[in-house]
Amino acid sequence: MDKQSEAVFRSMEEHNVRFIRLWFSDVLGSLKSVAIAPGEVEGALAEGVGFDGSAIEGFARVLESDMVAHPDPSTFQILPWRNENGIATARMFCDIRMRDGSPSFADPRYVLKRAMDTAADAGFTFYVHPEIEFFLLKQLQPPVPLDSGGYFDHTMLGEGTDFRREAITTLEEMGIAVEFSHHEGAPGQHEIDLRYADALTMADNIMTFRVVVRELAISRGINATFMPKPFTQFPGSGMHSHLSLFEGDTNAFYDAADEYHLSRTARHFIAGLLRHAPEITAVTNQWVNSYKRLAAGDEAPAYVSWGRANRSALIRVPQWTPGKTSSARIEYRALDSGANPYLGYAVLLRAGLKGIEEEYPLPQEAEELVYNLSARERRAIGIEELPRNLDGALRIMENSELVADTLGEHVFDHFLRNKYAEFDDYRRQTSQWEIDRHITVM
Repeated sequence: MDKQSEAVFRSMEEHNVRFIRLWFSDVLGSLKSVAIAPGEVEGALAEGVGFDGSAIEGFARVLESDMVAHPDPSTFQILPWRNENGIATARMFCDIRMRDGSPSFADPRYVLKRAMDTAADAGFTFYVHPEIEFFLLKQLQPPVPLDSGGYFDHTMLGEGTDFRREAITTLEEMGIAVEFSHHEGAPGQHEIDLRYADALTMADNIMTFRVVVRELAISRGINATFMPKPFTQFPGSGMHSHLSLFEGDTNAFYDAADEYHLSRTARHFIAGLLRHAPEITAVTNQWVNSYKRLAAGDEAPAYVSWGRANRSALIRVPQWTPGKTSSARIEYRALDSGANPYLGYAVLLRAGLKGIEEEYPLPQEAEELVYNLSARERRAIGIEELPRNLDGALRIMENSELVADTLGEHVFDHFLRNKYAEFDDYRRQTSQWEIDRHITVM
């Protein structure tokens, strides 16, 4: 038994753990869970737990249904909100494998691991720091914001402020470090920023974050949603993600001699993201509703551009902290809070690595607010538009060798089929906007 497995059993005994939940994600980013008893943990760590993969979104056809969830002991954590009467519940994330022990190409966690292996082969470790926005609601149907606060408000917000404090405490009890939290721009909208970690750890942390926020909201008699744009009149919820590559302990994005302190590696990485942004958008913004946020303007990017202080740009280069070279990074702003973090970070990483590998040149910086420029002005400086809806994003993704190679054939094909079906269902719906605008004039 290795040290990580030994630590699992010690913690189970110390905390009187009686239920262990095995977590994994389906292709769309929905969390799946199966609970086992303490007596089954040794066998689960050694041999995994079998399940019917055909019942999980995007995992397998009926004839290939036998799959195995292998717990990762390094992800063992007590669930603080499930500690009742001295009896604790814990969780471990799982890697999904076939019966013969080979990795499942349908496992989003494996998709990200493959992308990180590609980075490792080039000498890089990929780090991520997300700013996660979400809404707290009094009710879901129709959605009613919990509060009327605005950006950075610190007045009598009451339950929302208390909620963030409880959420942060719970996350840190689970070993998930938090950097900042505040009220966001819309009523009922909040943001919690997680401290940077390698991309796989961060994707696991984001999945955990969503569970924590939803569970704590329900315990308070309210609701939480990560829907990108639940309100027409208010800004949507993004998941701006700060990205960096390290070579050992050295930040590969930092260059003291550059006017922006950006290395050639960073410039090529940004160029890769820009060139491939349209084809990865279906993954980073995977829902019909995602494109309502991108269309809203303000700080949601609709155009492929980069800048420094420019928060309308798709990619922003934040100011680095003097004397702290590790702080050199870039911020990708299209990703929304409803994305599958495993797939989203995998395509971002591979797009950036492609830029490094092919030495893509960095386009001209956008110094003005991009959505204030005319179409002719944008064309003149080479700024193209992100896809306007999910259908357009899928049509570009369908022809992308980069996305197909990153996701693997199984996930690529299932993702396209599922999302085309979502858009087809959406376009058949008659919206309230159409009725309000047209029913009396036609």
